Amino acid sequence: MPRTTNGMGMDEVDRDAFDDADNDRMRARLRQCVAALDTLLRRPGWGAGPPTVGAELELFLIDGDGHPLARNAEVRARTDDPRVTLEVARFNVEGNLTPVALAGRPLTALWAEMDEIMAAVTRAAAEFGGGAVAIGTLPTLAADELGDAAVTDAPRYKALDHRLGILRRQPYRIDIAGEDHLVAEATDVSLEGANTSFQLHLRVEPERFVETYNAAQIATAPVLAVAGNSPFFLAHRLWDETRIALFKQSVDHRDDLARRTTPSRVSFGGRWLERSAIEIFADAVQAHEPLLTAVSDEDPRAAVNVGAVPGLSELRTHLSSVWTWNRAVYDPLEGGHLRVELRALPAGPTAIDMAANAAFLLGLTLAVAEDVGVWTRMMAFEQARDNFYRAAESGLDAVLLSPFSRAGLEPVPARELALRLLDPARASLLEAGVEPDDVTALFAVLEGRITSGRTGARWQRDTVAALEPRLGRDRALAAMTRRYVDAAASRAPVHTWPLPS
Repeated sequence: MPRTTNGMGMDEVDRDAFDDADNDRMRARLRQCVAALDTLLRRPGWGAGPPTVGAELELFLIDGDGHPLARNAEVRARTDDPRVTLEVARFNVEGNLTPVALAGRPLTALWAEMDEIMAAVTRAAAEFGGGAVAIGTLPTLAADELGDAAVTDAPRYKALDHRLGILRRQPYRIDIAGEDHLVAEATDVSLEGANTSFQLHLRVEPERFVETYNAAQIATAPVLAVAGNSPFFLAHRLWDETRIALFKQSVDHRDDLARRTTPSRVSFGGRWLERSAIEIFADAVQAHEPLLTAVSDEDPRAAVNVGAVPGLSELRTHLSSVWTWNRAVYDPLEGGHLRVELRALPAGPTAIDMAANAAFLLGLTLAVAEDVGVWTRMMAFEQARDNFYRAAESGLDAVLLSPFSRAGLEPVPARELALRLLDPARASLLEAGVEPDDVTALFAVLEGRITSGRTGARWQRDTVAALEPRLGRDRALAAMTRRYVDAAASRAPVHTWPLPS
C-alpha cells in the first residue's frame, strides 16, 4: 500500500522565527483553508475508500546506564531509514509505520513493523554506546538533562520554542500530584520530549467521521486504563499515565491571566461533534493563534472550485500544534482523505503490548460507533473527559462512569469494565474484516494483563518498590530501567515479566 503522510505539514516549516506580517498571512490563509475544506467535504464521493490503519511510535534513546542519549540526528542518519524521523528532544526519534488495510491482518503487520523499527534504531544507537526503549516517560531522566540544549536543532522545533515563549512570557509550571507531588519549572519545550507515545491513525470516510470520532472519545478511557506505562517522572511517583498531565503542561502557552479565558492547546476537546469534521478544523483556527508559519503559493478555494484536491499545508501545519488527544487529520495524498488520530496511548512496553492496545482501541471505537448516538445522549461530554483523566491518573484502579449498560450510566472499576469490553471490541474487528488469527493472541494478552493487574505502569511501580529499600530511589529507578530494557528485548508481553524477589 502506498505510504501516506502523517497529515501534518510539519516539513513545511523552514524558519525558526516569524514577524507580524508572516502571522497575518498565516491567519488569512487558515480561514481560506477551512472554507475550502468545508466545500471539499461536501463533494460527493470525496474521501471514500476502505479503512486503513497507520501508526507513529516514539522512542527514547538511552545510553548504557539507561539515561538519555542526546544523539537523535546521528542515530537517524545511521538507520538510513525514511520511516525514522527526529522528534522535539535530542533523545527522541519517531518511527512512522506503513499504513495497511483494516481488513486482513493489520495488527500483525503493525506488530512486525514496530519490532523491525525498534531493532533498527537500537542497532544504530549501539554505535554510540546506547540503545532505544519504548516507554511512556523515562524513569532515569533528570532535570539537568532537559533545557534548551536538549531541543532538537531543527527549524520547526526552534520556532515552536520561540513562539510559545513569546506568547507565554513566564516559565512553564509543572504541577502533578500522585504518590509524590512534583512541582517544577522550565523555560523551553524540552519537557514535551520527556514523554513518548504510540499514535494510531484510522482512515474514515467523511460521512462516518462524526460517529467514529465521538466513539473514540468514549472508548479511549477504558483502553488507557489498561495501557498505562508512565508512572515516573523526575524521580517522582505520579500517575499511571503521567504523560497526559505532563504533555498538557509542558506546552501550555497561557500565562496565569490567559488561562482563565483561553482554551489549552492540549486537551480532550470541548464537546461532542455534531455535523462534520470541519467543526474540529474550524475550532482549532478560531481558538488558537498560529505557532508555526508556512504560507504556500496555493489558493485552496480556487483548487477546490476547479475540482482539484488542495494541499491545505497551512491548515495541516496549524493542526500539528493543536494537540487534542484524539485529533482530526486531513491528508491530500492519493486523492485525499480524513483520519482519526488516536494519540493517548503510551509507547511500550513491547510491540505485542502495543499491538494489543491498538486492537482494543480500534475494536472498541468501531463497536461504540455503531450506537454512538445512544451513548452521547446518555453521557455528557464532560463525563467522558473526566473518565479520560481518571484513567490516566489511576489506571486499572480507576472507577469509570460507564455508558455500556442498559441500566444507564453507572460507576464501574476500570478492571471490571475493561474485561466486559473485550468481547465487543473483538467482535467489531472481526466484523470489519480483520482475520480471527490476527486478534486471538492479542486479546489473550489483554485479558492476561487485566486479570493480573500488571500493566507497564504497575510493573515499574512494583519493581522500584522492591528495589528502593536497598538501593534508594535514584539507583532503584536506574536498576528498574535496565531490567525493563532487558525484559522488553525478550518481546514477551509485560504481564509475564518477572518481578524482583
